[in-house]
Amino acid sequence: MGVTPIQEALRIAQARDLDLVEVAPSAVPPVCKVMDYGKYKYQLGKRHAARKTVSVKEIKIRLRIDDHDLERKAKSVRSFLDDGNKTKVSMFFRGRERGKPELGMKVFEKMIQILTGKFNIEQPPRHEGNSITMIVTPK
Repeated sequence: MGVTPIQEALRIAQARDLDLVEVAPSAVPPVCKVMDYGKYKYQLGKRHAARKTVSVKEIKIRLRIDDHDLERKAKSVRSFLDDGNKTKVSMFFRGRERGKPELGMKVFEKMIQILTGKFNIEQPPRHEGNSITMIVTPK
């Protein structure tokens, strides 16, 4: 509409049953928009609600886990990935298990072989202190 006096802009907004909203107050002259402000706020709220939040789910496994139990854990990891969540797979060592971290790496290799499909390994299995962790993300 170009540069319009405030009284004229307010009259135009009232005639259309809309609101006069100041968009850029620091500009010279200030920029305003004729719009339905309630509808605008509602659409902004819907946009924020539509954003999907990615959470990190965690699966804990043990060093002496049976193959069937490992498959069940892999199935739950797969379901987390299908829902679009990152998944952290962690293994904690107790007692004498701390001396054999290579056995834990073998368990993680089995887990990776069982997990087939659309996923990325964001952080490969890494031995830190008395645990091994791996982070898997969906593609």
